[in-house]
Amino acid sequence: MSKLLNVGGQAVIEGVMMKSPHYVAVAVRKPNKQIALKVERSNSVTEKFKFLKMPFFRGIVMLFEMLSLGIKALNFSANESMDESEDENEKNQTKDDHAKGQLSSIAIFFTILISLGFAILLFVLTPYALTSLLNIHEETSPILFNFVDGIIKLALFVLYIFLISRMEDIKRVFQYHGAEHKAVNCYEHKKKLTVENTQKFTTLNPRCGTSFILFVILIGVIVFSFVPVVVDALFPQVATFSFMGKRAVFFFTRIIFMLPLAGISYEILKISALYQKNIIFKIISLPGLAVQKMTTSEPTDDQVEVAIKSLEAVLDMETKTHGYEPVELT
Repeated sequence: MSKLLNVGGQAVIEGVMMKSPHYVAVAVRKPNKQIALKVERSNSVTEKFKFLKMPFFRGIVMLFEMLSLGIKALNFSANESMDESEDENEKNQTKDDHAKGQLSSIAIFFTILISLGFAILLFVLTPYALTSLLNIHEETSPILFNFVDGIIKLALFVLYIFLISRMEDIKRVFQYHGAEHKAVNCYEHKKKLTVENTQKFTTLNPRCGTSFILFVILIGVIVFSFVPVVVDALFPQVATFSFMGKRAVFFFTRIIFMLPLAGISYEILKISALYQKNIIFKIISLPGLAVQKMTTSEPTDDQVEVAIKSLEAVLDMETKTHGYEPVELT
C-alpha cells in the first residue's frame, strides 16, 4: 500500500542516522567529501514479543533501542569522519576494533549504562537534592516539591544545551540535526527529496527526541507526585526511617517510576505530533519546539544531501524487501 512510513532519526558526527520500521541507515560525509553509507536491518525486540508494541510499553522499548542504535551510529560516523591525515596505524586499529562501525553487545551495554548514569546524576539526583535542601518536604507537599524539582530540571537541561552548543563540533551536529528534520518534514509533506525542496522546510519537528525529554521533565511533575503515596502504601515503615533513609527510598522509587514516565511521555509525544492541526496539541508541542531551536541549526546544502541520502536508503530498502509502495512525491 502506498503510504507514508514512520521515519525519524538523529544527527551523528558529520552525518545523519535515519530509521524506518525495518531498517536503519547512517550516512556520513567523509573528509574526501564522499558520503559513506551503512544500511542495516533494525531487529526490534517487539517483533519477538508482540505485547511490547502496545501503548506505554513501546515507549520504553523505543528509548533503549534508540540509545543502542545511536551509539552504533556514532561509532560508525566517528570512524568514517576521521581525518585521513591522522596516523594510519591508529585509524586501522580503530577500524579493526570496531569493524564496519560495530560495537560489541557488552560495549554498547556499558556505554548505555554510563550515559544513563550521567543523565540520572545531572537531571534527576541533582534537582532532587537541591529541592530537598530548600526545605520542601516531599511527603507533605509532593506537588510543590515536584514543581520546584521540575523547574530545576528544566533549567539544568536548558543550561546544558546552551553550554554544549558553544562547542564547534556540537554546532555541526546541531546543523545535521536540522538537516535530519528538514528531510523528514520534506518527505512527510510528500515533496521530492531534493536539496532545494528540503531546504524550504523548518528544522523543527514535533516528534523530536528533544521534545520527548521535555515531556519527561514536565509530565514528571505529575507522575513523581505519586511517589510518596506509593511508598507509604507499600512500605509504611519508611516513616520511621532517618531523613537520609527516607530520601534514599523516595529517590530509588523515582528511578523505577522513570520507566512508566517514559511510556506516558512517548504516547503524548506521538498523539501531539499526529494532531498538530488541533489547537490543544499544538500548544502542548510548543515547549518542545522552542527548545529545538537550541538543538537544531540551519544546515548547509552538503549536510542536507547527507540527510537525504540516509532517508532514501531506508525507504529504498523498505520498497525492495517489504513491499512498501512509495508515495508519489511532487
